[in-house]
Amino acid sequence: MSSLYGINFMKKIIALLIIAMLGASACAFAGEKGKNSQAYADYLIWLDGLKKEMVQKGISQATIDKVYGENDFYHEKPSAVVRDRKQLEFVLSSEDYLNRVAGKIRSEKARAKYKELRPLWDKVEAKYNLPAEYIVAFWGAETNFGSHFGGYNVIDALTEMSYDKRRSDFFKKELYHALKIIDEQDFDYKKMRGSWAGAMGHFQFMPTTYHAYGVDFDGDGIIDIWDNFEDASASAANYLTSIGWDKNIPWGWEVNLPWNFDYSLSGRNKFKALSEWQKMGVVRRDGKKWSNDKDIKTAILTPEGSKGAAYLVTENFGRIMQWNRSENYALAIGLLANFAAGNKDWQKREIVKQKLKTDDVKKVQVFINKIGLAKLAEDGDLGTKTKEAVKLLQREAKLVPDGYPDEKLLRKIEQYNPEIGWAVPVPARKLHNPK
Repeated sequence: MSSLYGINFMKKIIALLIIAMLGASACAFAGEKGKNSQAYADYLIWLDGLKKEMVQKGISQATIDKVYGENDFYHEKPSAVVRDRKQLEFVLSSEDYLNRVAGKIRSEKARAKYKELRPLWDKVEAKYNLPAEYIVAFWGAETNFGSHFGGYNVIDALTEMSYDKRRSDFFKKELYHALKIIDEQDFDYKKMRGSWAGAMGHFQFMPTTYHAYGVDFDGDGIIDIWDNFEDASASAANYLTSIGWDKNIPWGWEVNLPWNFDYSLSGRNKFKALSEWQKMGVVRRDGKKWSNDKDIKTAILTPEGSKGAAYLVTENFGRIMQWNRSENYALAIGLLANFAAGNKDWQKREIVKQKLKTDDVKKVQVFINKIGLAKLAEDGDLGTKTKEAVKLLQREAKLVPDGYPDEKLLRKIEQYNPEIGWAVPVPARKLHNPK
């Protein structure tokens, strides 16, 4: 027995030593950080392949050596990726968004810049047939009139985003065009300041947009959208004109809708002639009469459904959205442009007291997909496709089909019974017991 006990005791000691050794090596591996880690080694292998791919696409080896020879742009905790994945807890209401992006200080500065830079605007307007107030509005919304281009180096951010697998192909294409700018114009990449997504300069052009629409307005041989505001503003005007901006019509108007308006008719792509909306009782909120262009194509937009403000928007509104795919952003540009060229005092937008969580929107998207009403991305984003699907759901649930999921709709979803649909279940009848 003593011999057997001794053998078992030694086995336990050896086992404990092995566990200790494995634990130590695991801790050492876990302690590897930054440029001593396996993650960094994997990144360098990827980066080597990326550089070769860029050379194959036409970027010179000299540019690759100049850019990546000084910095490999490795980040243990990539902040650009974190920004890309960040999700707001609440969906920012339209009015709250407009008060921020087209607020009092920015609106008043837009008016001041509209007047101050009139000589430049006259030259730009003459060449591109674009009202200058829109250039001012984009400038204010994108970089607060050139005061903030973003806290990232463009090459750094795009390399980081190219390494992330979620949208690698998209950002790799943008990175190629950013390197092409350096290659063609011998531009110092350290001066290429922008956003986490690689948007650059005064008007936050993506590199592909720079190559498609950038303009050397002062004729110095370089398209500089960072330190040359003439180039930057002309490039913005060239872009808007190239995508079809119609200088003869506004972006839209804020309107009042009749009490019995059918909200299923709303939506920025559901166009009717202006005269048709007039016959339905749609009127301008400022009380002014419509212009003579009664048959221009217009659509009703209700960002917060039946409880919020309503707008009648033209095809120019859609062109603003080609710059940024947010309806709220396009509204902010329109309102900033109106204020810049106008003479009315700024007024704060009235906030609709109805906050949606992104999780609530996601819950609605999941439900819509589950019952087969549409096929939506379950991302918590209340975009156009989701709003149109919500209208169909509201109609089925006997609610106002305004595309804005409120507490009533969420409550109905929670109570939904697949066996009886939207019907309210009848409670069990209680039997009278005389005892």
